[in-house]
Order: sequence, then C-alpha cells, then structure tokens
Amino acid sequence: MDDYWCSDDDYNCSDQGSIDEEYNDEGFNDDELDIGSPVTTYNGPTALVITRESLVAVQKEDLRRVMEMLSLREHHARVLLIHHRWDVEKLFAEYVEKGKSAMFTEAGVTCYEFEPGSNSDPSFSSSSVSCEICIEDVPINEITRMDCGHSFCNDCWTSHFIVKINDGQSKHIRCMAHKCNAICDESVVRNLLYKEHTGTAEKFDRFLIESYIEDNKRVKWCPSVPHCGNAIRVDDQEDELCEVECCCGLQFCFGCSSEAHSPCSCLMWEIWSNKCKDESATVNWITAHTKPCPKCSKPVEKNGGCNLVSCVCGQPFCWLCGAATGRDHTWSTITGHSCGRYQPQEKIAELAKQKLYRYIHYHDRYKAHTDSLKLESKLKETMQDKVDVLEERNMNDSNAPLRDYSWVVKDGLTRLFRSRRVLCHSYPFAYFMFGGEMFNELMSEEEREIKQNLFEDQQQQLEANIERLSKFLEERFDRFENDKVMEIRNQVTNLSIVVDNLCQKMFECIENDLLGSLHHHHHRIAPYRSKGIERASKLSACSS
Repeated sequence: MDDYWCSDDDYNCSDQGSIDEEYNDEGFNDDELDIGSPVTTYNGPTALVITRESLVAVQKEDLRRVMEMLSLREHHARVLLIHHRWDVEKLFAEYVEKGKSAMFTEAGVTCYEFEPGSNSDPSFSSSSVSCEICIEDVPINEITRMDCGHSFCNDCWTSHFIVKINDGQSKHIRCMAHKCNAICDESVVRNLLYKEHTGTAEKFDRFLIESYIEDNKRVKWCPSVPHCGNAIRVDDQEDELCEVECCCGLQFCFGCSSEAHSPCSCLMWEIWSNKCKDESATVNWITAHTKPCPKCSKPVEKNGGCNLVSCVCGQPFCWLCGAATGRDHTWSTITGHSCGRYQPQEKIAELAKQKLYRYIHYHDRYKAHTDSLKLESKLKETMQDKVDVLEERNMNDSNAPLRDYSWVVKDGLTRLFRSRRVLCHSYPFAYFMFGGEMFNELMSEEEREIKQNLFEDQQQQLEANIERLSKFLEERFDRFENDKVMEIRNQVTNLSIVVDNLCQKMFECIENDLLGSLHHHHHRIAPYRSKGIERASKLSACSS
C-alpha cells in the first residue's frame, strides 16, 4: 500500500499487452478534434478520479456529514465510517435501525463518564499514578486517558501503538485494557508518536487517509502499471458493476480491476486470461507430439518404439490409426487389429481433439479481432489530417453537410472501437456459454444448440457491419469529389447506427435470453454503453 503514492521512477515498467494500452474507446481526446462530443443518454454510474490532492477533501466531506448528523467529534465519526466501510448511507440506516448506543458499542466508540477524584480522572490531586501495564509509579503529566476511561503511562501507550501500526492494525487500534473494545483516539495516537517516532506517526496518518480507498467498496485504485497514483469512485449505491476510464487513459472493469472485458463476466474473463497464458505456448506442441485416447480423449505421448500405447485410463490403442485395440501384441502386430479395417485416423482425431480444437477456434477469432482493433486504433492518428484537408478544400463551400464531417468521423470511430471490443470479447463468452462444464447442467443439448445458433447469427451480423464501417473510415475521402464524400459520410452515419443497435441487441440477448434465463448471478456483465467506456471526471482538491 505504501507504493501507491510513489513516483513512476519507483516502478519497473512492464508491457502488459492489453488492448487498453493501444487505444481508448472514445477514439479521440476532446481536444484532438475541435468539435463537441455527441450527447449520450447513458444514466449509469458517475465515475470520479480521486487524486492524492483530492483524497483528503472527499474524506473530509463524508466525515463532515456524519459529524453534523450525529453531533460527533472527527475521531468518532472516522471510527464509525471505517467500521461501515465508508458507506455513509448504510451508517445512517443502521443508526435509525439499531440506535446510537448499540451502533457505537459495535463499532468501538465509547465516551466514558468518570467520577471526579477517581483514578480515571486526570485532574485528581495525587502527583503520581501506578501504571497497570508496567507496574511503575508515573508522574501524573505522563499519564494519558482515552475516551473509554482507561489510563496508562505514555511509554506503554506508545509501545502499544507502534506494535499495532507495524502489524497493519492502525485503523483499529483498540485500548490496552482487558476486554475493552474501544478504539483509541487518533489525536492521542498522533501526539504521542510524533514526539519520538515520526516515521510511525506518518505511517499511521497515511493508513487513516488511505482507508477511504482500501475499505470503500465504491472506490478502487486504478490498476495502471506503473501506478498513476489515482483512485476511481463510482457514485452508485446499488451496483458498482461497470467499466471506467481513469484520467491516465487506462480502461478497466470496476468489478475485478482487470482490463475492460464485457460482454464476458469477471469470472469468465479470469478463466479465459489464465487459459490463454497457459495453453497458447503448448497448443502447438500437444498437436504435434500427442494423440487422443479413443476412450477419454486425453492427449497421450508415445515414449517407446512399439505402436501399441496405453492411456492412463487403461485403454490401449494403435498409435498409427488411433483406434482402440486389445493388449496382446508383437513388434509388428496387435491382436485383433488391422488399421485397414478401422475408422480413418482423421475421423478419430477430429472427435478426440474436439475440446482442443474448440479452444483454438474461439481463441483464433478472439485474437484476429484483437489484432484488427490495434491496427484500427492507428486511424485516429491520420483521421485529423484528412479532415483538415477536406475542411480547407471546402472552406468556401456552402454545403453544410460537409462541414460536420469531422463530427461524423469521430462518432464513427467511437462506434467502431466500441463495437470491435464487444465483438472481441463475445468469443470468450461464447466459448464458456456453449461448451465446457460451466453451464452444462443448466441447459439441455437441444436448448444449447438453438441459443448458440441465434447468438452466432448475431456475431456474424455484427462482424460484417463492423468490417464495412472500418473500410469506409479507412477511405482517403480527402481526395474524393464532394458527391463521393457525401456518400461515404452517409454510409459511416448509417453503419454507426447499425453496429450500435447490434451491440445493444447482443447485450440484451446475453442479459435476458442467455444468462438471465439461467438465473446465474455469478456471471453478471457490465451494461453496454454505446458512446464507449465512461471517462471518469477529475475531482478537484478543495480546502477542508
């Protein structure tokens, strides 16, 4: 956690190889094309970027709300917020439901009323007090009493604080007294530590500030590497399942902090990513050096000269043709077996390697569209030059439609990048949805086949229109006559609408007809946003 505020020089840069490093969904930054962005009707979560400077400000705002509502000191408000994971609305709801006393006791907030002259009263007349921890008489001015009423010497308190902070318990340092659940006053902790242990005191302060991010389900660190030092807050109390873009340019899934991957669920994407890393390096070797068992389909490697091989399941088979055989054999023959009388090797291999080939089928299409996406991202580098040439050529032309060509191009690129990304991740989704063991028990073979055909038909329609849109955007329209430019403009406009509608329908199909019909809550997906992933707005730091 200490590294989050380090500079970029403190990290070793690494190539993550993600799509997000090559482009972003919006196609252009707002200042790359001097036009207004199309208005989006998306009403999902509002994302804010919390920088190091603004972190204290947003934390103070939540503290202020609780302090004013419940008439509390800042220390007690912070203890309650940390206990409720900085969810102010949940805190207020529990206050109404449980009452002040029960909620305070559960969170460790205690305000002790001591009797004047008692040993807990720091104003009693004795010049020294015996500390119950170290059993030594200590001057009264070196005794500290907490809100809970327990008093111990400053040295014992300091040692207790240092141990707890080094153990990572600085957000919940409880009183030393036996069975006391009270949280120690942060101002007391800070004052005692800053006398001789400045480094530990600063660590304590940093833990308190960063608890707003570490404990808050609506706030997450940006997963950029090297770390940009920002955190993202999603202001949606109901559902934090969404995809956001940090001001550093990284786009990621707020649910799992990996790269944006809808329409894959977080679980699907995690398994797919690990599968790609594990299998991509071995697929060629397995295909070239093994043959599938005709009984269990597991790949078997031949480790001897005999053509009779045996699988771990116990099934013997002929290495030459792949057919199941008996066990008796010589160097030249196998009892009861002749390769000419059995099914050809190609048919057996096709059935046996079905799982492997199925993975390769979906992986190849996923990778092909990922590569296309990276190549298409270069369009924005040349698009502005072509738009500038066209606008200069038509500067004195009164033909209004040509003047908004840059707007059409930007909108077309936005839809192209967004829809290509959806198409890329639809293949991992289909891999898990229509095969394997993830949904086997939830769908019959007939139902799976029907749904797969419908989904693949949507994929094909989306792919065809994406390719057409990409082709028109790659045209050198700055060299064409006005009539041809108008034709391309109309095609880009129409295709942008078509691919957006197809993406919307694909998400509706997944949410309602596929995952929704199975009532599978572990595979929820981030909602579709036609204008691209939401770019978080930067929260300005303000004085507390």
